Amino acid sequence: MTQKQINAALHVLRAALSWATALFLFFPLGWMVLTAFKTELQAISVPPLVFFTPTLENFTIVQERSDYLLYAKNSLVTSVALTLLGLALALPAAYSMAFFKSRRTKDILMWMLSTKMMPAVGALVPVYVMAQSSGLLDTRIGLIVVFTLSNLPIMVWMLYSCLKEIPGEILEAARMDGASLWQEFRRVLLPLTMGGLASTGLLCLVLAWNEAFWSLNLSAAKAGTLATLIASYSSPEGLFWAKLSAASFMAVAPIVVFGWFSQKQLVQGLTFGAVK
Repeated sequence: MTQKQINAALHVLRAALSWATALFLFFPLGWMVLTAFKTELQAISVPPLVFFTPTLENFTIVQERSDYLLYAKNSLVTSVALTLLGLALALPAAYSMAFFKSRRTKDILMWMLSTKMMPAVGALVPVYVMAQSSGLLDTRIGLIVVFTLSNLPIMVWMLYSCLKEIPGEILEAARMDGASLWQEFRRVLLPLTMGGLASTGLLCLVLAWNEAFWSLNLSAAKAGTLATLIASYSSPEGLFWAKLSAASFMAVAPIVVFGWFSQKQLVQGLTFGAVK
C-alpha cells in the first residue's frame, strides 16, 4: 500500500471510531427518550421493543402527579443564582491571586481544589445539621449557598487561569493614566475577561442544573429541583421505568438544548479554564 492509501485508511478508521464512540455515548440518552414514549408494559418487555406506538400518557401523568413547572422553576432559580453569586465571589478572589501573588497563592489554590476531591457524603451530616438549625433546609437559599460553596473552587481556578493570561503591563498602564481600581476593573479587566466569565458561568450553570446529591438530601417538596422529581419515581413498589424516563427527559431537555447552543463556550471553559 502506498502512503496515500494508508493515510486514507487511517482517516476512515478514525471516522468510524468517532461515530462508534458518539453512538455509544448517545445510546443511554436515546433509549431514555424512546422509553419515555412507551407504556409501562412496553418499557419492561423482553426482548426490548424498538418499534411501538408512541404515547404521551407518561408526560401527562408526570405533570398531574408532580408540579413539573415548580421543580423546573427551582432548578432555574438555584442555577442562575449560583452562577451570579459564584462569579461575584470568584472573580475578586481570582483577581487578587493572579495580580497580587504571595508565597501562599499556589498553596491556597491547591487547597481549594483539594476540597473537590472529598466525597460529598463526607460533609453531608454537618451541612444537613447546619441547614436544619439555620432554617435553610428545603429552601432555595439553602441550596444556592451549598451549590455555590461546592462549585466555588472550580470557578476560582477557571477565572484565575483566564486572568493569569492578561499581561500586567495593561493594568499598570491604566493606573499610570489615573484610572481608579473600579475603573481599571470595569473598563480594562472586564472586557478582556468576558470570554472567561461566559465560559465559567455556562459551565457552572450546567453543573448546578445537574446537581443531584445535595438536592436529594437538602430539599423536598418546597425547594426540590428536577433531580428530586426524577428520584420520586423510585418507590418501594419498584421503578416505574416509563414515567421515570419521561421525568428524566423533561429534566434534561432544557439543559441539553442550552448546551447545544452554547457548546463552543462550554468547550472553551473545559479546555482553557480547567486544564491550564
